[in-house]
Amino acid sequence: MVPWPDFLLRLGVALLVATVGVVVIHVAVRLLARRWSWGGDLLRKTSIPFRLTVASATVLGVVTNTRPEEVAEGGWDVLVLALRLLTIGVGAWLLAAALIFVEDLGLSRYDTGVADNRLARRAKTQGLIIRRLTVAIVVVVAVGAGLYSFPIVRTVGASLLASAGIIGIVAAVAAQSTLANLIAGLQVAFSDAIRLDDVVIVEDEWGWIEEITLSYVVVRLWDDRRLVLPSTYFTKTPFQNWTRHSSELLGAVELDVDWRVDVEALRARLDRVLDGTDLWDGRTKVLQVTDAVAGLVRVRALVTATDAARLFDLRCHVREELVSWLQVHDSDSIPRQRVEMVEHEERRVRTATPTQEQADRPGLFSGDEAGEARAASFRRGEQENAQVDQEQGGPS
Repeated sequence: MVPWPDFLLRLGVALLVATVGVVVIHVAVRLLARRWSWGGDLLRKTSIPFRLTVASATVLGVVTNTRPEEVAEGGWDVLVLALRLLTIGVGAWLLAAALIFVEDLGLSRYDTGVADNRLARRAKTQGLIIRRLTVAIVVVVAVGAGLYSFPIVRTVGASLLASAGIIGIVAAVAAQSTLANLIAGLQVAFSDAIRLDDVVIVEDEWGWIEEITLSYVVVRLWDDRRLVLPSTYFTKTPFQNWTRHSSELLGAVELDVDWRVDVEALRARLDRVLDGTDLWDGRTKVLQVTDAVAGLVRVRALVTATDAARLFDLRCHVREELVSWLQVHDSDSIPRQRVEMVEHEERRVRTATPTQEQADRPGLFSGDEAGEARAASFRRGEQENAQVDQEQGGPS
C-alpha cells in the first residue's frame, strides 16, 4: 500500500512510457508504409485496438502491484478484475484485427475481376471461412480467459475438467445439427465444391453463390431473391455447379417446325446470327434435326458463351432471330396440322368362324412346337399343384 500521490505518480510515469512506446511504433509503421503499401493498412486496422490494449495493460499492471492506503481491499479487487476483463477484451480485438490483416494480405494477391478467376474465387472463399473461424476461436479463447479471471471459476475448475467428458457428450448430442453444419461448412470451403460467385442450380433455381459461412450458404437467384441453405445441403444433396472448372457453357435452342423446313437455309441463317453478335464466344455452332414425329420436325441449335448469363441472352437472341426469319423467309416451315378427308367405306366384317390358316397361326402357347412345349409345362405345374393340395387336405 502506498499513498495516493505515489500511486498517481507511478500511474502517470507508466502511461507516459506507454505513450512514448505507442508513438515510436506508430512512426515506425508510418515509415514502413512509405515503402510497403501494407503498412498503411496495418496502421488503419490495428491502431485503435493497439492503443487501447497498451493503455489498459499499463493501468492494470500499476493497479495490480500498487494499492492506495485509503482504498479497501475488496473494492480494489473489483477494480482489478474489471481492468483485467477490459484488457482481455481489447487484447482479443487486437489479435483478431492482426490475424484478419494477415489473411487479407494473402488474399490481396488474387484478383477476382479477371476473366479466368477460378483460383482467385477459391482462395477468397477459403480465406473468408478461415477469417470467420479465426474470429470465432479468438472470441472463445477470450471468453474462457475472462471467465477464468473470476476466483469462483478457478475454484470449480477441477470439477469441471473431471466432468468434461460427460458434458462434451451431452453438448454434442444437443448441438448435433449445429456441429454438422460447422463441419460441413469447412468441408464445402476446402473441398472446392463451391466457391464465391459460382453459378449453381439448387432446388430447381438458378443463381450465384453470394456468401459462404460456417453454418449456411446464401445463393443469389437470377431475380435477386436470396436462397439460404444449410451447409449440409451441399454435402448431402446433388446440385449443379456450372463454373466448377470454367465458366464456359454450351446451350441449346430448339424449334418445332413443319416437315417442309429448309434446314440448310436455317443453318446458314444461324451462322449469320452468331457472326453478328458478341455474345457468342466462337467455340461451337451446330444445327441438327434431332426428332421428326407427330407431324413436326424438331430442330436444335447448339451455341456456346463465356458464362451462364451471356449464354442465356445468346439463346434468347438466337431463338428470336430464327423465329423471325422463318416467319418472313420460310413461311412453309411454320407448323401446320393436316387433316385427310376420305370417303366412307363399307366396313369389312370378319367371319365368326376362323379359317384354317388363322387357326394354325403360331401364338405364345400354341401353333408351333415351342408354344406347345410352354403350354405343356404349365399344365404339368398345375397338375402337380393340384396333387399337393389334395395330399394336404386342401382344395382340389
